[in-house]
Amino acid sequence: MEPTQSLSKDWRYATNHPENLIIVDVSKGVTTRSKFHDICSHFAFISHIKPKNILEAEGDSYWLIAMQEELNQFEHNQVWHLVSRPNDRPIIGTKWIFKNKLDESENVVRNKAG
Repeated sequence: MEPTQSLSKDWRYATNHPENLIIVDVSKGVTTRSKFHDICSHFAFISHIKPKNILEAEGDSYWLIAMQEELNQFEHNQVWHLVSRPNDRPIIGTKWIFKNKLDESENVVRNKAG
């Protein structure tokens, strides 16, 4: 077995990137995944306002998306189908309920319409 040879300086691992290859402002520091998670939770496609009724929800595109997701789940799970209105039966009314789902830090992470 031959003794291992040390690598030349060109092949050694460098702990820092060459400054001429860095394309962002170095003074801002490094953005880690945990910092990025905090940024995403504040700027994600969610509404921090909880609507009181359907008219308020219709004015906010994020709540419209949450309502559409709920309707899509009904279709996906095949739990209902649209029928014509019966004349001899009463109609069961429905009401939308709007909730902001929170994480352990009390940050809004999801709009839930149901």
